[in-house]
Order: sequence, then C-alpha cells, then structure tokens
Amino acid sequence: MDRFAVHSLCYAVHDGRLHFATRADELARRLGIRELDTQAIFDYLFHHCIPSPRTIYAGIHRLPPAHYALFENGQLTVAAYWTPRFCEQSSADFGSLRDEFLGILRSAVQERLSADGKTACFLSGGTDSSTVCGLLREATDRPPAGYSIGFEAEGYDEMEYARIAAKAYGADHHEYYVTPADLVRAIPDVAAHYDQPFGNSSAVPAFYCASKARADGYARMLAGDGGDELFGGNVRYAKERVFHVYGQIPSSLRAGVLNPLFVNPVIGNIPLLKKGTSYIRQARVPMPDRMQSANLLDRLGPAEVFTPAFLASVDTAAPRQHQRATWAAGPREASLVNQMLAFDWRYTLAENDLPKVVGTAGLAGMEVSFPLLDTRLLDFSLKLPTSYKLKGLKLRWFFKEALRDFLPDEILAKKKHGFGLPFGPWAVKDAALNALAAESLRGVAARGIVRAEFVENLLTRRLREHAGYYGEMVWILMMLEQWLRRHAPDYRLG
Repeated sequence: MDRFAVHSLCYAVHDGRLHFATRADELARRLGIRELDTQAIFDYLFHHCIPSPRTIYAGIHRLPPAHYALFENGQLTVAAYWTPRFCEQSSADFGSLRDEFLGILRSAVQERLSADGKTACFLSGGTDSSTVCGLLREATDRPPAGYSIGFEAEGYDEMEYARIAAKAYGADHHEYYVTPADLVRAIPDVAAHYDQPFGNSSAVPAFYCASKARADGYARMLAGDGGDELFGGNVRYAKERVFHVYGQIPSSLRAGVLNPLFVNPVIGNIPLLKKGTSYIRQARVPMPDRMQSANLLDRLGPAEVFTPAFLASVDTAAPRQHQRATWAAGPREASLVNQMLAFDWRYTLAENDLPKVVGTAGLAGMEVSFPLLDTRLLDFSLKLPTSYKLKGLKLRWFFKEALRDFLPDEILAKKKHGFGLPFGPWAVKDAALNALAAESLRGVAARGIVRAEFVENLLTRRLREHAGYYGEMVWILMMLEQWLRRHAPDYRLG
C-alpha cells in the first residue's frame, strides 16, 4: 500500500473511459488536453505545489495519498482506503518499544538495498539521514556511500554535521558545494522535469546530490524523509502546543480578562504587552488556519500580487478550504500533535517532500527509497504515546532516546536544517542568477498572472531588504515561468 503517494497516479475520464498515467503531462499529451487550470496556478503559489486531486491540466486529476479510484458503469469513485487511527499505548515500556523500533529500522534499510547491495544515501547531517547512513553501514558491513551538499553561505551550510556522521560510520563521504552558477544551469531542467509546477527550493540541491551518486555508478539511494512527520520533529508541533494552551483556559477568563487586556488597540501596543497580544491573536485562529500564519500570499495580499483578471478567475479561499477539509477528515479523536502529524503526512510529505526527492532523483537517473516511511514503522508510530513524540516541548523524544547510543551526540543536539538553499542572498549578489530570476518573473507578469508593478517592487526593493524571506516568492514565480516555457509556452490569461 502506498499510503504517502510515493508513486504518482494521474487520471481523467475522457470519452466515457478512464485513462491514467504516472505523469499529468503525459496524460495531457495522450488526450490532447492543452488547457491549464487557472485555479491550480493560484494553489501552486499558495502551497508551492499543487495539492491533489487537482493538477495543472484542466480535467486531469492526481490520486491523493491512501486513496483508490474505482471506475464502473461509467461512474468514477475516488475515496480513501486508509485513514490513520492512533491507538496510544497506555502503559508504554520504553525498553521494549526501543527494541521493536530498532528492529523495524534495520529491516527497513536491509530490504531496500539494491540486489548487488550497492546503495548510496543522502546525508545532510540531520537525525534522519544520519540514522539511514549508520544503518546502511550495518546492513552492508562496508563503508556507506553518503552524498552531501554544502553552500558557501553563512547560516546555510551544514556540512560540518554531515562530516560528523560520515566519520562516526566510516562513510565513503562525497561532498559537493552548490554554487549560483550551478543553479543557473540546473533551474530550467529541474523545473521542466516535473509534470506540473513545483516550488520546493531544495529540489536543485537534491538533484546535484543524486547526480553525483549516479556519476559514481550508483542506481539507488536511500533518503531519510519521514522521521519528523512520524515521530514529532517539526518545530511547529511545539509551537502549536503552546498556542493550544490558550484554548484550555476557561472561556469566562478568556472573555472577561485576557481578551479585554491584550486584544486592545491601545493596551495591546504597549511594549511589555505586545508579545501577549500577538500570542492571543494567533491562538484565537482555529486549526489548521493557524499553521498558515506566515503564508507569503497572505502577508503580501493577493490584490497586490495578482492582476485583477487573474483574481477574478480563481477562488482565493480554495487552498484553505482544501486544508480545512483535510483537517476535518483527519483523526479527530487523536491528540493535537497526532492530528498535526496526520495533516503533515498529506501536505509536507505526499504533496511536497516526496515529490521533491522522487522527481529530482528521477531526473538524475536514480531510484530512491524511503526506509523511514516503511509501513511497519508507520504502524509502530501510531501506537506511541504523544508524550513520546513531543515530551513537553522536546521534539522527537523517543526517536532520539532510542538512538542515543547509535547517533553522535552532536547530531542529536543539532537543530533541523536539511538542504536549505540560500537562493535569496545569492539572487541579490550574483548577476547571472539575478538576471534569470528577473526575466522569469517578468515573463509571469507578461502572461497576465501577476502585476508588473509587484514584480518590479519585489525584485528591486523587497528582495534586497529581506533576501531570505522574499527570495521564496521569487523562487516559486521563477519556477512557474520556467515550467510554463517548456510545457505551455503560449499560455496567457484569457
């Protein structure tokens, strides 16, 4: 069962028959479909991907994770075949759970080796990739081939931790430092390789990682994706637990004391009270909307970003309605942490991180597998107590404690990073990368999607003021234009 949609399946009902393919663009070519779904473009710019079941092509859909499609008597039914049920053990024994967990991990890696045992791994230096690297050493009884990406940019390079992991497991460690010139070369091909616009900026570093392994003769790599989402490793889980406290306060106290004191245009602006005001305002936003509090489109304002014609053709509320429906269909009886985990299985894993790795590995001619998403490990995570995932505000407590004698202490203590890309700072400093970004964004404006004034303001002012933050908007617009140039060069709104 493919509960995380590692393998994509697209479908369309055409001329009374069900047609399907692994790629949306392939199915569109086969059926002669050229019309793009304008709503999908807005969804992409909101999510940085196009969540299933929608695709960029009108009339073509992608099967959501853990769903089936049944076509009979001319009628198509798409529904879930599996929904998570969290059955937390009331009297958990750490020792027995740890032994079971380690046994599953070892089997998951062993069973994913290529027939000749020649399998490499991504090695960012994080907890997950380091775990996979160490288990690969155990499974093969030889130095694991680990591939790492670095950046000559302050605050982005994590090669130090990859080297720590490589040393701990005696890895055959391969390092490559991506440069702005690498981005200029790879961006058009990486963008075009996907069957629809895809905006995860880590795709290019992942592509170089897989390419280096392929050049060294490897055909399969193991990736560490999934550990955070199964065992509670993302910072927002702790953050949302703090916000959840507000909802546990008696409503009379909230309405009679806290809200009048903090949610007040005068008192709430007093420096000593500002943090309390911000906390309450965010805490009052229901889930899952609260997790989108930093969304770029919301911060900028759709009317400032898009042309009136584009806005008139889309439903700006649709992305949030999609998330609300997913949240409502989730495990309502579960703890807040487990509800967020299940939510991330859809949006973080199935719609974003897994397509990123699978797509760029495919472009490099590499097969990739995910041992931390083994079905047995998923089922194991469903029975762990919430406190084993998030103990107070400590992330991934069980995962880290179970591997305390296996992982280096520095890896256990480090903050989550991964292959974060310093695109914004580089786009400001590097002339060739800046030129590629600028002419791409002006191309999006020429298609009638975004306002030309917004593009110029973004490129000449906002990007220079806060390169890291606004660089993300530049990136997703650039990748949209690069995809359109290869797949729909004549697309114009209206």
